Amino acid sequence: MSAAGLRLGVVGASGRMGRAVVRLAREAGMEIVCAVGASDVGRDVGELAGLGGIGVSVTDAIEALARAKVEVCIDFSTPAGTRLAAETAARAGFALVSGTTGLDEPATCALDDASQRAAILWEPNMSLGVHVLGVLVRRAIEMLGPTYDVEVVEVHHRQKVDAPSGTAVRLAQIAKDARADGANLVHGRHGRPGPRPSSEIGVHAVRGGDVIGDHTVSLFGAGERIELVHKASSRDLFAHGAVVAAAFLRGKAPGRYSLRDIAG
Repeated sequence: MSAAGLRLGVVGASGRMGRAVVRLAREAGMEIVCAVGASDVGRDVGELAGLGGIGVSVTDAIEALARAKVEVCIDFSTPAGTRLAAETAARAGFALVSGTTGLDEPATCALDDASQRAAILWEPNMSLGVHVLGVLVRRAIEMLGPTYDVEVVEVHHRQKVDAPSGTAVRLAQIAKDARADGANLVHGRHGRPGPRPSSEIGVHAVRGGDVIGDHTVSLFGAGERIELVHKASSRDLFAHGAVVAAAFLRGKAPGRYSLRDIAG
């Protein structure tokens, strides 16, 4: 997974995650050749990332990715931005790493379609630790069986626009797949829902302050409770995972990839 000299494009380059990607990618020896963003158009992306000028200005033209002949693009933008990045990757043949959450059907379909002609890796959480959390959740449920109640709680900053988080949805789906009793997902509870059915998996979103991202999966049994927790303390965590994924995708054949392919 060599990162040295990799020609990297960044979509969402003027946002917080995009700036972190630019900084960490440069530290890893990658060459930033294109920066696409909805704001700060015309500004040097290196200056935005706190690196000083690197000679690459932010553009709002997604087609610039193809003109810059990027090898891999990292996308932390919006569902619409992800769709455009995937469509461009399919036409130009470069690999795409996306950590954009809250994807709608057009964006999801665009990623699927692009994977026929390019290497595509999308994860709602680029943390390798969260990937390990998912593995542990699956194993714990398989070992404990359906008599343990499963609840997923996520906490994020007040500015997060989607709920529940993509990571919480992924963890809940992992829990559901690990159960053999046809468990169904319940998003929050209110009123008088009655006793909790054993087949429920609860998913709850909490918003406040500047929390980067906490995820807790609780398994409740008779007389005991097991909690599996992941807490992010820096956004660099997600940017680092995306940079590692970009190096991994370099030269890969078309198809859908995931962090499981990197971390095992």
